[in-house]
Amino acid sequence: MIDLEIPVGKRTLKYRLLEMLPATLSYGAFVLLIVLSLISPTLAAIYLLLVVVTLLVKAVGISTHMILGQNKLAAAQKVDWQARLADLETPLSSYNRLRRHHSEVFEAMIHTDNLRLIKADPESFPKPSQIYNAVIIATYNESYEVLATTIESLIRTTYDKKRIILVVAYEQRGGAAIKHTAERLKTEFGDKFHAFHLVEHPQDLPNEVIGKGANITNAGRFLKVWLKDKKIAYKDVIVTTLDSDNRPHPTYFDYVTYEYIVHEDRKHLAYQPVSLFLNNIWDVPAPMRVVATGNSFWNIISSMRPHTLRNFASHSQSMDALEEMDFWSTRTIVEDGHQYWRSYFYFNGNYSVIPLYVPIYQDAVLSDTYAKTLKAQFIQLRRWAYGATDIAYVASHVFSRERNVPLSGGIARLLRLIDGHVTLASVSVLVAIGGWVPLLINSEAARSITAHQLPDVISVLQNVALIGIVLTVFLAFKMLPPRPAHYKRHRTFGMVAQWVLMPFTAIAYSSVSALYSQGRLFLGRYLDKFDVTDKATRQSITDAKLAKEQRPATK
Repeated sequence: MIDLEIPVGKRTLKYRLLEMLPATLSYGAFVLLIVLSLISPTLAAIYLLLVVVTLLVKAVGISTHMILGQNKLAAAQKVDWQARLADLETPLSSYNRLRRHHSEVFEAMIHTDNLRLIKADPESFPKPSQIYNAVIIATYNESYEVLATTIESLIRTTYDKKRIILVVAYEQRGGAAIKHTAERLKTEFGDKFHAFHLVEHPQDLPNEVIGKGANITNAGRFLKVWLKDKKIAYKDVIVTTLDSDNRPHPTYFDYVTYEYIVHEDRKHLAYQPVSLFLNNIWDVPAPMRVVATGNSFWNIISSMRPHTLRNFASHSQSMDALEEMDFWSTRTIVEDGHQYWRSYFYFNGNYSVIPLYVPIYQDAVLSDTYAKTLKAQFIQLRRWAYGATDIAYVASHVFSRERNVPLSGGIARLLRLIDGHVTLASVSVLVAIGGWVPLLINSEAARSITAHQLPDVISVLQNVALIGIVLTVFLAFKMLPPRPAHYKRHRTFGMVAQWVLMPFTAIAYSSVSALYSQGRLFLGRYLDKFDVTDKATRQSITDAKLAKEQRPATK
């Protein structure tokens, strides 16, 4: 049977070389520019121009997907998914009704066609009344206010709450405070759902890194036993994992249940909503707003490319698939993206991710001081960039004698994975300062027309790229939640002015965090702890400060 786990302890030489690959390529991109500059400034200029032109070509596709993705997001949020789910309960009569009222709207035509297929073979499709949604909320030491707001967002969904099984998975290492918070939540909200469970994840278990994956896997194993005891079939349960600050769109569970039913190969699928970091976007400093908005756009763009879509943050998967795989990895701090690869290899390549065009809203990074916020943002991006560990994992499976996936498909996915991590780490730096390198380190460059004009050429191309930034600003404003009443109108101006920071955030955060993570991987200094990101709102920070000021001094 295939080994799904990431190695712990000493790796084989082959695996270590594969772990060193992303840093070798990313840092090698800079070394290559320097070497070419010393050998031939013209060759260095050609190399850099190829990088910039490739980036511009990608940018055109990204901009197109960004516009189309926002349109799909807006359209999906207008669909009455609860009504469509009800149609699946009686597919024959629903099909006859909708066929008489034929619609030319593409989404409505797809729904009618789904009903036609279900009525032809009803045994292959479960009814909505059979399905349960299990929601695992992972928490470490978050406040009652943060977790209560998340649970209240579940209550506000249009899905039948008596078909929701809620599991609050909290960490023993979080101490007595989080246990008390969890018990308070169950007392206040326990009767709102089909079931409400508290599952404590013990600390210091063997072969586990300190992270979300171990916590939600522990909760999943509890859920497995509970479902069996209640005689609820695993195939009738959709499991969604949420972080403590996640707020699903009101139609999310109707939507995911609908998609789960209409796809016959549902066991080999995951369902990925669009993560938007907008909960507290008005409260966070400008650099964090740029990073959060950029990450939100990237998630929208990714949803438009299903062949490259991966599990990210909150996602849903069938319980029977999770139970077979023993849930998520307990050995990585990036269990979300890694779950794609675990599933891909477990199911012999028969696995893909279905995009759901409704959001799950999350918090942007915010701590109680500006300096802590800047640091916390870097820590979050460093953790995401540590997904470069998947390169060695995927390559070791693809280039194995026991390979169980098609070679061409495996190589194509591996190359896209490598390209994503190397691009993240190196391209922003190359574009920003690479044009000056030949002139600075080789005196012959001044006599090379190509090298001498390179900074001007790149500057022109950067100005062309400004079109993309203008588009981003426009779409960002469409996506913003309403301005809170306690902010004056001049705050809106800051939402425009912040985009001058985009080159800074691209280098200081995205590139540096990726280079840092890949460098640690190269040296074998593994990240074995999930650093929980500080997330808050202006009000929660104010409340905490007031509580601290009112606390009586100890003698």
